[in-house]
Amino acid sequence: MKTGTFLVTEADAESAVLRDVSDGQIHTLGSNPDLAVGVAIEGTLAPEPPMDVVWTVEEIDRQFTVSVEEHDEPPTERARETAAAQPVGEVTTHERAGTGEVHVLTVPEESTDSAVADVRDDEATVERAARLGVERVEIRSEPGVVSVRYLP
Repeated sequence: MKTGTFLVTEADAESAVLRDVSDGQIHTLGSNPDLAVGVAIEGTLAPEPPMDVVWTVEEIDRQFTVSVEEHDEPPTERARETAAAQPVGEVTTHERAGTGEVHVLTVPEESTDSAVADVRDDEATVERAARLGVERVEIRSEPGVVSVRYLP
């Protein structure tokens, strides 16, 4: 048995493939309990005998989808100050009050748009959100600063 948070990376009518967002382990399900690609689940998986290479979902405690969106608002004052205090290419993580966290990236000004696109399109962004148990990722930016907010 394995309990954790998993992201559905592939799914069809007969099976699904899940990746554990904590350790990256891949689990192929022998049947699909109506899961779709991109959905995150918190639950328990069990290996199917006799070979224990295919898994089954024993229990789903929570099922959710993570939305990743660019936001029109600029980064907060704290994010701008953090970016100004760190070298280009660095990332600082701040915990949020409550659930989630904020990542502040300092990037070359001319690369801000491509950095935003990289964060938006990176599956690791969704995995991190699932690991944190949040359903929303908000990306804010201004030249040289990218703020990634993981929100409930």
